[in-house]
Amino acid sequence: MITDARVLQPEFVPGDVKHRGAEVSHLSDTLRPITIGNRAETSFLYGPSGTGKTCIAQYTVEQLREQVVDIDSQYVNCWEDYTRFKTLYRILDSIGKTIDIHRQSTPRDELLERLREQVTSPYVVILDEVDQLEDPSLLYDLYRIRELTMILIANREEDVFGRLDERLNSRLSSCARIRFGQYEFSEIVTILEDRIQWGLRKDAITQAGIEQIADQAAGDARKAIGILRNAAKTAKYDGEDKITSTVITRAVPEAKSELQRKTVEKLTNHQQVLYEIIKEDDEIEPSVLYDRYCEQVADDKSKRMMRNYLSKLEHYNLIESEGKTKGRIYRLAAP
Repeated sequence: MITDARVLQPEFVPGDVKHRGAEVSHLSDTLRPITIGNRAETSFLYGPSGTGKTCIAQYTVEQLREQVVDIDSQYVNCWEDYTRFKTLYRILDSIGKTIDIHRQSTPRDELLERLREQVTSPYVVILDEVDQLEDPSLLYDLYRIRELTMILIANREEDVFGRLDERLNSRLSSCARIRFGQYEFSEIVTILEDRIQWGLRKDAITQAGIEQIADQAAGDARKAIGILRNAAKTAKYDGEDKITSTVITRAVPEAKSELQRKTVEKLTNHQQVLYEIIKEDDEIEPSVLYDRYCEQVADDKSKRMMRNYLSKLEHYNLIESEGKTKGRIYRLAAP
């Protein structure tokens, strides 16, 4: 039934993207100066999870690479590589300059200096989940490297620009902002049809089955692809030759739980502590949550930073909140 499992993975970048023509065009126009030897301005892609931001960034850069043979690029997930050292190491790794770097003994400033010395031709760096950077001042240092162009990705503008100092805000205030809205039902259907064409046997699922998955995904392409992948695996395990409505119904909870589980695994230490505290209680108030959080970590952050962490957990449907500031409560979100 499954002819190419790679196509059913959320990180797969298709050869042709659907329903994001305007966004691709905008980002391509922003990056075009690189093709004539000039520096491109920083781009900022923002919107809800599962709206194609990462896919479009990677797809557009690949299109650019076809035009400019000697361009280098690197993708960095700042949720995983959130420290200054890890981010710089990942960026340097793409150009093969990390062989003698030691995580314990190499000074952080040496990584930045090495990057400045080595980036002498166009280099595009995609910083996904950029609001997760532990030290946002790193963006200023990267901005000052002439040949390096940044593509920043996050859920909300305020989560990124609200943390920047005046110096960096003034530099990035004119960056190209590209907003990604939630997919429509029909657009999710088309995205699924494309994945099915390249990843599954032609008759593996009916049109009604595709629409059932799209309905369950509620505009989230990542969730839709996850349900499709789990449904195909469930059908194969059960010895079915088709993905039936019953199989899809069974696959939905597992797909949503899998997505939630993978998200939890990516949490930083501070986010993990907050999540576990909320998980222990049916409901918890912000003040109580903050006090318990401070008791469990050695380097507790400010209440403002805690709110940023909680906002991130809400964006990824790990927790939910109810009420205004003073009467607000937090609880776990259902998968």
